[in-house]
Amino acid sequence: MALLEESANSEQPRRMGLFGTMALVVGQSIALGIFLTPAAMAKSLGSPLLLATVWCGMGAFALCGALCYSEMAVRHPHAGGEYLYLRRGYGGRIAFLYGWMSAAVLDPGLAAALAVGATPYVRILLPLSSPVAAWIPAIILLALAAVNYSGTRLSGRAMTAANLLKIAVLFSLVAWACVSGHARTANLLPIVHRRVGSEAIFPAIAGATMSAFFSFGGWWEAGKVAGEVRNPRQNLPLAFTGGVVLVTVVYLLVSFAFLAVVPLAQIVSNTAFVAQFGEALFGSAGSRVLSACVLLSVLGGLMALTMAAPRVYYAMAKDGAFFSFFGKLHPRFGTPANAILLHTSLALVVLCFGAFDRILAYIIFSAVLFLALSVSSLFRGRAPVIAWWYPAAPILFIGGCAIIDLMILLHNPLPALLGLAVVLCGDLFRRFFFGRLPAHVSADPVHGSALPETLHL
Repeated sequence: MALLEESANSEQPRRMGLFGTMALVVGQSIALGIFLTPAAMAKSLGSPLLLATVWCGMGAFALCGALCYSEMAVRHPHAGGEYLYLRRGYGGRIAFLYGWMSAAVLDPGLAAALAVGATPYVRILLPLSSPVAAWIPAIILLALAAVNYSGTRLSGRAMTAANLLKIAVLFSLVAWACVSGHARTANLLPIVHRRVGSEAIFPAIAGATMSAFFSFGGWWEAGKVAGEVRNPRQNLPLAFTGGVVLVTVVYLLVSFAFLAVVPLAQIVSNTAFVAQFGEALFGSAGSRVLSACVLLSVLGGLMALTMAAPRVYYAMAKDGAFFSFFGKLHPRFGTPANAILLHTSLALVVLCFGAFDRILAYIIFSAVLFLALSVSSLFRGRAPVIAWWYPAAPILFIGGCAIIDLMILLHNPLPALLGLAVVLCGDLFRRFFFGRLPAHVSADPVHGSALPETLHL
């Protein structure tokens, strides 16, 4: 892998180690979906073997993407992630559209959705009145913003601890299901044949694949904090690939533990399944125990998102493609404090409007498109990729993204096209506020020498 060396005047200290970076990969992927999607997938597929096949297939797909992203992150070990990869591969216009989508729509919508998703589980643990409970999402967002504002070391340690604890809890649930005698192999049999009442095979596989993709979503976020990762040449590839493998193992083990405890025939719905599983394992205290597990899982994902997302706005501002105010580091804490405040403020605005579900539905088509474009930038780099997985991994990943976008388009074309129109409106925003972005100086990824590079607008 060719490495773009850290510039001598880089402002961000590298304080994140391997475990912190891997925790970010895992934390963004494993959130609320771990407790909801396996039940729906199992019910529609009707076969434990098909369920395992879909999880393994999505794990292989994500691993192809992780290999590509690790290469790009090592070549550009600075804050920004996809923004940097798209800028290098396709110029400033495409990179800005990605940043516009992330800052204005995707990141705040996702943060609001996760904060609201955590609220019912907080209410199970704490007897709060409805007026007080209405403030829970905002309190969660503000608390996590305060942690991230106060320093990368503090936020990194908190995020790492939360996500490592999450993994330990999930493995403990699987272990308890086995040793307590609640998990029964008979509930998984026959492992091949589909149960009566399952959906038609092709729609079931398509729906399960989409659910698995969204459950895995977020592993690519680690590239956004690459500027704060120690020894990026070694730690970034290990974090990306190791994190994706760990996520795959967790989803497989948890899914089979769920089915071994609650037979397929007894699964009623996604939300009811959490209560079913908790009651089966822990009796009357099951709802509270599982609620604590769900809450930990969601908070770990939110902490990872709150750490990664503002780095894109920071990178854009440093590049002259966004308001310079958001490209400043806090003089004491060394964090992109203004970018963190922007992300949190927009999430609170989305929260007030309560439209995050529709926002995410509208924008997901464009988000998948940018994933594919980011990986395709490997074919446009100055330095050739010399790796055993190249070019198979990027081709498979781009092909997989194309299939997922096609399924989104066929299933609900109007939101997909409207979301794409919202993204393209970012070009009008850019021209109005920034005009033609100035040329900037970047380092050649092969030699590390300063070369002028003009943004193609």
